[in-house]
Amino acid sequence: PVRVVTLNRPEQLNATNAELHRGLSLVWRQLAEDEGARVAILTGAGRAFSAGGDFHFMTKLAADEGFRNQTLEEARTILLDMIRFPLPLIAAVNGPAVGLGCSLVLSCDLVLLSDQAHLADPHLAIGLVPGDGGAALWPLFTSMLRVKEFLFTGDRIGPEQAVALGLANRVVPAAELMGEALKLAQRLARLPRRALRDTKRALNAHIEKTVTGPLEIAIQAEAASMASQENAERVRKMIA
Repeated sequence: PVRVVTLNRPEQLNATNAELHRGLSLVWRQLAEDEGARVAILTGAGRAFSAGGDFHFMTKLAADEGFRNQTLEEARTILLDMIRFPLPLIAAVNGPAVGLGCSLVLSCDLVLLSDQAHLADPHLAIGLVPGDGGAALWPLFTSMLRVKEFLFTGDRIGPEQAVALGLANRVVPAAELMGEALKLAQRLARLPRRALRDTKRALNAHIEKTVTGPLEIAIQAEAASMASQENAERVRKMIA
């Protein structure tokens, strides 16, 4: 009854490219139609959860308006589909979760962090608005002052600090992470199915109601920032 969704570009630290981004915009509806599924786990292959955006992907986003519009529509779909996803969704964060990777973590229902993981959203460092989740989601979990600090600076949030801030449930030794995630998933799978789904739906109604307005502002602002000279110059420097 447990389905495991794995971000699977380990040599690239699971950085998001067009194919992975498209897959993330489709997988939640596919799983929602899986009659045998009761719980899902989201994790990464290799030593990272997700390093954020692939630089070549980001370069194309800056240069190609059609591709940019399509990708941002997918970004909206990813976030809203994860919020509306009917199954309990556990993040097993095996390593760094950066940018979109961090937003994916905070779109899950329960978050287990490896002791080798950290969270960060460095959008601003490359001239981008954190539109694919950061600006809309983070204020739901911790104080606005801390959100501004970490989104403005892009500083890393270590695993124990993430728990203290309300961005994760608990820290697990790296070697035990998937075992603990599976144990938790199996426990949830034994609960009454309809009651669990409806409880999640009621709770996530708060999230959806709160994020809808900020998400639209952030997505539009991110689109503009992707087309900016500031972003193009910073991405070029990082690739060089």
